Amino acid sequence: MKSWRKELTFNLPQRRGFVNITREVEAAIRDSGVKEGLVLVNAMHITASVFINDDESGLHQDYEKWLERLAPHEPIAQYRHNDTGEDNADAHMKRQVMGREAVVAITDGRLDFGPWEQIFYGEFDGRRRKRVLIKIIGD
Repeated sequence: MKSWRKELTFNLPQRRGFVNITREVEAAIRDSGVKEGLVLVNAMHITASVFINDDESGLHQDYEKWLERLAPHEPIAQYRHNDTGEDNADAHMKRQVMGREAVVAITDGRLDFGPWEQIFYGEFDGRRRKRVLIKIIGD
């Protein structure tokens, strides 16, 4: 069984955003040479996320509104975490809702997706360098 690892780096200029990383994951699978196995894609920061869904701009706008209603950024003082001088408690909560990672089967050297599925990086406290791990295992 093979094991292969790659990191992606992000530095979004805005506080929040979604980036489709499906092509980067597909390239990593090709580079790994794995034909049958699994790929794990996970955010390596507690204010970022990796998730699978449709690449549709209206849905992404709905996520933004929905997440902001669930865990509004302001007022900053509403969160105990921000007593430490941080202002990103909401980002931790948004990440918790959206999840840390995605695991996808690899079949015949390709992501074994259902219709419309894509992999996304979700940023909830941007404007700094963050990493995503791609770990591939299989034959």
